[in-house]
Amino acid sequence: MQGLGLHAVLTAEDKALLLGLELNPRRVSAGEVLWQESADVDLFCVVKEGWAYSYRNLGNGSMQILKVYLPGDIIGIRDFGFSRRLAGVAMINDGVVSPFTHQQLFELFGRSPALAAGIMATAVRQQAILTERLVYLGRYAAHERLAHFLYELYLRLKRIGAVKENGFHMPLSQEQIGDALGLSAVHVSRTFSMLRDEGLVIRDRQHTVLPDPDALARLVEFNDTYIDEALPPVFHSFA
Repeated sequence: MQGLGLHAVLTAEDKALLLGLELNPRRVSAGEVLWQESADVDLFCVVKEGWAYSYRNLGNGSMQILKVYLPGDIIGIRDFGFSRRLAGVAMINDGVVSPFTHQQLFELFGRSPALAAGIMATAVRQQAILTERLVYLGRYAAHERLAHFLYELYLRLKRIGAVKENGFHMPLSQEQIGDALGLSAVHVSRTFSMLRDEGLVIRDRQHTVLPDPDALARLVEFNDTYIDEALPPVFHSFA
């Protein structure tokens, strides 16, 4: 759960407790559904390897992708206070997840206020990403939506050491990107071409490069407050 270290000040004991949530890793395949929307909430998962996404199936047969999960992310924490799933979750590519239960989470909360605070901070940041998505889906043109989406992924991947020379592996298909941004696959393809012609994005199959990330950020007036990992000073009192 490498991402949690960014959201809390952790002691050696805290880190050992976290490892206890990752004792039962399970290999999963691309396209595998981890759980369906409205299913009982019986476990959560840490992404160890691979990417996943949460989604809602709509009445017209289309899908809306809500969030993309990267290695180190906790899946399902939004469902913590509910008895049924708010969304389905599926794998984007092959990977490894570590499931854990409510009981394990309650035990962790009881033993470490720092971890409880860190997991709360993680959940709040996940909600902030969804809120930001709502803003740019409602107000941005297609090329701005894609630019914002790519720059956000770039920042998230950079924080886990998955960016090299402004490039990163992105296993999302054009259809999946379209489902996240409310665009058709054809429109996504055209928009990638537009950003490429502007010198902002180079995509070669599953490898994406942002030649000038700052220019991409300026295009959409990207405000990274919602994705900033800095914790309020009060969190340090749990150390």
